[in-house]
Amino acid sequence: MDLSKIKTLIDFVGRSNITELSVTEKDVTVRIFRMLPGQEAAAETQQEAGSTTNPARDAGADTPSRPEKTDAVKAPVFGVLHRTPAPGEPPFVTIGDKVEEGQTLFIIEAMKVFNTIAAPRAGRITHLTEVDDGEVETGDLLAEIG
Repeated sequence: MDLSKIKTLIDFVGRSNITELSVTEKDVTVRIFRMLPGQEAAAETQQEAGSTTNPARDAGADTPSRPEKTDAVKAPVFGVLHRTPAPGEPPFVTIGDKVEEGQTLFIIEAMKVFNTIAAPRAGRITHLTEVDDGEVETGDLLAEIG
């Protein structure tokens, strides 16, 4: 892939609403990422909101809660979320499944490119999105691993 084509792709990403573009030509793959204004601040705000205390839990209330240490798996790009490898097949994961780091959880189809979404660490699936074969936005919560 020549430099002028890469510059054109960078300009395209800069002018569009997409935050990630992956293009493969022969044996070369170019991935371009763009951070939208406020994305970093939104992530910090969510993190701070999650660190508040829960008086009911602290008092030993008998309510079910999510594990203390969970990792959120969020959509890195806008696209169509697929929870199964192919139509009619079982989903990659279900709530309660044990997963290994790097294990495929979802596929997001964006601009005819299939992006594999992998587990960031080993653990157990404690939350899954209801979306299947529907659109997700960048930053949408897809799963939690406890």
